[in-house]
Amino acid sequence: MQTIIQETIQPAPSSQIMLDLVNLKKVYPTPNGEYVVLENLNLQIKKEEFITIIGHSGCGKTTMLSMMAGLNEISGGHISVLGKGITGPGPDRGVIFQQPSLMPWLTTIDNVMLGVKKVYPQATKKQREDICKYYLYKVGMESAFYKRASELSQGEQQRVGIARAFAIKPKVLLLDEPFGMLDSLTRGQLQDVLIDIWNKEKITAVMITHDVDEAIFLADRVVMMTSGPKAKIGDVLAIDFERPRTRKAILESENYYIYRKHLIDFLEH
Repeated sequence: MQTIIQETIQPAPSSQIMLDLVNLKKVYPTPNGEYVVLENLNLQIKKEEFITIIGHSGCGKTTMLSMMAGLNEISGGHISVLGKGITGPGPDRGVIFQQPSLMPWLTTIDNVMLGVKKVYPQATKKQREDICKYYLYKVGMESAFYKRASELSQGEQQRVGIARAFAIKPKVLLLDEPFGMLDSLTRGQLQDVLIDIWNKEKITAVMITHDVDEAIFLADRVVMMTSGPKAKIGDVLAIDFERPRTRKAILESENYYIYRKHLIDFLEH
């Protein structure tokens, strides 16, 4: 039987590091004193890498992602993108949430346009429309450019959310369980949509998921977080499947079952 390729603790050259989390700490005040959600958390994510993050509920996964997005204050340590410390949200980081958070009264194209206008202020109206249509086409929403978001199903809304995130051309894509509330068929379809666009765009991606199979299918590495409080990185597993990937090929590989057992053993430990 083959053995899995374990992560070796060797820092990558700084020129290859897209996202760097150093001694990250997050503390929330409570009536009974400070509650330390994350402590001494260190993680380096390389350019064009797809990382999935798993861990038990309450271990601070979403807190960590929101700190990467600049939406949550850092209590200690620092986060940098290409060596530059983050001080708040920015167009270099696109975010896809579990809920798409679209403006329900706007059309799909206008929802995508909100970010495109800010990122491409010098572009003509036609150029900006072309960008929006290109990414909506990529997610299979070409027949719904002018439908209001309120008229779309949850899966369709999440497709628009994916298009909106890619359209601003971020350096880093942050995904907080984007398919967690969808049925299994829609979830599989949108995993394929996401990875197809990612394969072409090669944007560094960090995605939280509770689904072990999703974590393996999408990732170059799966990052496992310890349970809170004071959560940190407990283990990192390199996923050695060639890209582009197909579910059939992965399911036929004995390494898939070794990876899966490794992740489940960690979660059950």
